[in-house]
Amino acid sequence: MKKTLISLCCLLMACAVKAGKVDTVVIHSDVMNRDIPVIIVSPTLPVQVQKTVKGKKQPAMPRIEMRFPVVYLLHGAYGSEKAWLEIKPNLPEIADEKGMIFVTAAALNSWYFDSPILKDFQYETFMTQDLIDYVDTHYSTFHNRHGRAITGLSMGGHGAFFLSMRHKDLYGAAGSMSGGLDIRPFPLNWNIPDVLGEMASHKQSWDEHSVVNQIDRINDGDLWLTFDCGEDDFFLEVNKDLHRRLLGRGIRHDFATRPGGHTSEYWANSLDYHLLFFEKYFQSAGTYVGGIKH
Repeated sequence: MKKTLISLCCLLMACAVKAGKVDTVVIHSDVMNRDIPVIIVSPTLPVQVQKTVKGKKQPAMPRIEMRFPVVYLLHGAYGSEKAWLEIKPNLPEIADEKGMIFVTAAALNSWYFDSPILKDFQYETFMTQDLIDYVDTHYSTFHNRHGRAITGLSMGGHGAFFLSMRHKDLYGAAGSMSGGLDIRPFPLNWNIPDVLGEMASHKQSWDEHSVVNQIDRINDGDLWLTFDCGEDDFFLEVNKDLHRRLLGRGIRHDFATRPGGHTSEYWANSLDYHLLFFEKYFQSAGTYVGGIKH
């Protein structure tokens, strides 16, 4: 019995060691005069170890500085900075397993736009300036697009493609899960009129803020793109439409439909595929160091 308890304790300690660090921070946005809650999940570096040689302790080996690629995870409408940890509770373990930093920020129902009518909804500026600056300043990252990817679910899927296509100098790869990639078929939903104005009187703004109208900003090879949608999802047709448009422009991308709807279970599964895609991208860009060995 005692041996079993010792083994169980050792197993629990090993599991704890291999879990990444979860930081909850607040980043101030000057342009919005708003404090934004952010969760950052980072790999835990191997601890320094002192060795004993002939009864004498030797100095600990210096910790090697390691840089990690960053994956920005965007939540959906009515979500928060906690959404991805709720959907994927083992995200800290994945951070260690893959050697990646995950960042998710509270974005209300902003759709990750700079709203033309609300001064305190300038989330495109926050995501592409304040957030990246903070992460690169406080964490060991690659300070270039080759070490950054961005993806999200639903509203966040739209946001990930919207931001990456408009700021391809900042992100090397982007994904979307069940993304609302064309907002115009949904003129009354998810508080979009509050951010852009009513579509009937602000049609140009709705056109300019839909992902499908951003693809002229990119050429084949500018971004690694992956997106998917459930066969029972109400966003399925707008995803298929973007797929056809990208094919028409000769822009290579990964696109898949899978069984499922607009659910957390679907997104938890989908994230696994996106991380494999980003891992491949980071390897090709020379910014992937692999998982952390303790």
